[in-house]
Amino acid sequence: MSQNRDQFRPPNHPNDHFLLTTVVGSYPKPKWLDRARDLHEDEDADFDDDAWNEAKDDAARLITDEHERAGLDVVVDGEMRRNEMVEFFAHRIDGYEFNGPVKVWGHNTFDKPSVVSEVEYDESWLVDEYEFTASVTDKPVKVPITGPYTLANWSFNEAYDDTEALAHDLADLVNEEIEKLVEAGARYVQIDEPALATTPDDHAIVGDCLERIADGIPEDVRIGLHVCYGDYSRIYPEILDFPVDEFDLELANGDYEQLDVFKDPEFTADLALGVVDAHDADVETVPEIKENIQKGLEVVPPEQLTVSPDCGVKLLPREVAYEKMANLVQAAREVEQELDDGEIEVERSAVTADD
Repeated sequence: MSQNRDQFRPPNHPNDHFLLTTVVGSYPKPKWLDRARDLHEDEDADFDDDAWNEAKDDAARLITDEHERAGLDVVVDGEMRRNEMVEFFAHRIDGYEFNGPVKVWGHNTFDKPSVVSEVEYDESWLVDEYEFTASVTDKPVKVPITGPYTLANWSFNEAYDDTEALAHDLADLVNEEIEKLVEAGARYVQIDEPALATTPDDHAIVGDCLERIADGIPEDVRIGLHVCYGDYSRIYPEILDFPVDEFDLELANGDYEQLDVFKDPEFTADLALGVVDAHDADVETVPEIKENIQKGLEVVPPEQLTVSPDCGVKLLPREVAYEKMANLVQAAREVEQELDDGEIEVERSAVTADD
C-alpha cells in the first residue's frame, strides 16, 4: 500500500473512508480548439503563435475547471496541449524525426516518428503544462507521461540495436523530466504504457525502465502505471515487482471478466480501477458505478482503491465525458458513506509487498 496517498485527501472530505477519484488523462477538446489549430496551421490566416498559445491556455483552464466541477480529487488539464501520446513527446526529444503519417485504424493516421540517432534530453516536456494547470486550480494535479517502452515500441528504430536499448535510454530521459516536475511541485505522475498490453512478454523490459524512472524520485511523489486493456494474466503477478505505487487498469470495458486475475496472489499495490467505460457513449448511472467500485473492493481494501475511468475519454462527446466524471464522483462518495456505516463488508485487508 502506498504511503503517499493521504496528501490527495481533501481537507474537508465528508467521510471517514476515502476513495481517491481522478481521470486517466485525455478529455474531449472543445471544438473551437480544433478550429484554432486549423487557423494556426493556415499560413494565410492571421493566427500567430501567441494566439494559438492563448487558445491552449483557455482550453486547459476550461477543462481543469470541468474536472473541478465534477468533484474529482485530482485533476488533469485533459491534455489540451497534446495531439497524440507518442508524437507529442517525440517532437520534444532529440534523436527523433518525422517522415509523414502512418495509417493506424479506419481513416485515422498517426505521424509515426523514427529514432535516427541517440535520444537526448533537450528542454522540459511538461513543466510549463504542469505549472499552468497548478496555477488555475486548488486541487492536486496529476501529470500523465507516455512511458519509455511505448515511446520505443511505437516508433521506427533506426539507431539502436533493439527496442530494449532504446527504451532504457528513454527511461533515463523520463526520469530527468520527472525530477524537473518534482522540482516544480508535482506529486502525482502517471506513466502510460499501452504497448505493454499488446506485447506482454516484454514486461521485464518495462520493469527495468520503471526502475530507471523511479531512481532518485522522492517517496512522497506518487508514481502510477496505466496499462490499457489486454490479457492481464500474462503480466500478473510480475507487475507487482514494478517500483510504482498504483496500477491503473482497464476493466470496465471487459465487464470485469479479468477481475479474478488480481485476487491471487493478493494485490500489494494501490489499484486504480476503471469504473466507467471510456469507449461507450452511454452514461453509467450512479448505482451501476457503485457496483463497479465494489468489484474493486474484492481485490483491495478502500485505502488502496483509486476510482477513475477505464482510459482517456477524449473520443467521447464532451457532455458525456462530464456526466461520467460527475456520476463517478457521486458514486465514490456514496460508497464511502456506506463503508462508514458498515453497510459494505470489506473482504480484503491492507497488504504490502513486504508482508
